[in-house]
Amino acid sequence: MKLNARKLAAALASAGSIALAIAGEVAAGQEQPGAGNTTNTPLYQVVDGYKVDPNTMLGFRTWRAAACDRCHGANQEGLVGPSLLQSLKTLTKDEFVKTVRDGRLEKGMVSFSTSPMVMDNIDNLYAYLKGRSDGAITRVKVEEIK
Repeated sequence: MKLNARKLAAALASAGSIALAIAGEVAAGQEQPGAGNTTNTPLYQVVDGYKVDPNTMLGFRTWRAAACDRCHGANQEGLVGPSLLQSLKTLTKDEFVKTVRDGRLEKGMVSFSTSPMVMDNIDNLYAYLKGRSDGAITRVKVEEIK
């Protein structure tokens, strides 16, 4: 049987969609281009809106440990600091890292460059917040996928 390229691509896309549905509707955010990811690996994985991969779980724990909610709100919707749900829709990963690392003192954002917890988990923190911003993570408090 001979398949043309268009039919083959459609069949593969359909099979991939079915496989994801069978696997429990796993949402996977993709790294943003230019954010240092050349392999296009998933940024985060989410099941049922609140079960996340181990790295994203570390991002959530970093969020809690750094007490980011004091300024950005318990739901990341903003208080004295901006809504991260909105900011991460347009902020690149590089811009996010620069802001967290260097701060924005003129706006009240402190630098976390001396926090090993934050700096060692900056990619995980970004993944957690990006998942929240993308709407894939629907609850603030998450659990690890078992």
